This record gives sequence, structure tokens and C-alpha cells, in this order.
Amino acid sequence: MKTYSISEVAKELNLTAYTLRYYDKEGLMPFVERTPSGKRIFTESDIGFLKVIQCLKLTGMPLKDIKNFIAWCSDGDSTLQQRYDMFVDRKATVEAQMEELKKTLEVIEHKTFYYKTALEAGTEEIHKENKVWI
Repeated sequence: MKTYSISEVAKELNLTAYTLRYYDKEGLMPFVERTPSGKRIFTESDIGFLKVIQCLKLTGMPLKDIKNFIAWCSDGDSTLQQRYDMFVDRKATVEAQMEELKKTLEVIEHKTFYYKTALEAGTEEIHKENKVWI
């Protein structure tokens, strides 16, 4: 089985080794083994699990909740419902974030149009007669 160093994993996940050490210190990586000298050794499975952690973090999930998820995984099948419910909740959270981002994108697209046409006309006055909001 191929193993990876902390620097290799950091590069793969676009994180710093410091971040991975912090995750470990916070109890987010109980699955990672160590060599007799204390160096962390990662497997493909560990990297996959870290990708899930990274995904959850990107949804805005607090580290304490991610830690609960990891504990549930360690508890096995008895926590399947909690894990399922957590992902249903995360999905709803991400969908709400996406709706907000769509609204934000609409404003940015409008402003891009506004300034592009003002630049082409050489003035913002073009929008005053069209009552386009600034």
C-alpha cells in the first residue's frame, strides 16, 4: 500500500502542512497513522477522508461539527442516520449559498454591463436617461 508524507498530502489538497497538523491537533484526523518516530503517514483512504473534511469546511461547517462527523464514522453503522441527516442539512446549506451567489452574480453582471456601455459611450450619462441603477 502506497503511503504519503504530510507535504505530499498538503500539495495534493492545496493545503499547508501547518493546516494538516492543526486538523490533527483538533482531532480531525484520528485515522492517520504514525511511524515509530512520530511522522504522519497517509494512505489513499486518508486523503479521501481529508477531501470530505475539506468539502464540509467549504460549506461553512464548524470544525467541532466536522469532529462530530468523524466520531460518528468511527462509531460505525449505529450513526448512519446522523451522518445522512448531516449531509442532507449540508446540501440545503450549499443550495441556499448557491442561491445567494446567483443573486450576487446578477448584480455583478448588471454592473459589468453598466460600466461596459458607459465606457463605450464615454460617459455614465447614457444610463441616466434609461434610469439604470448605478
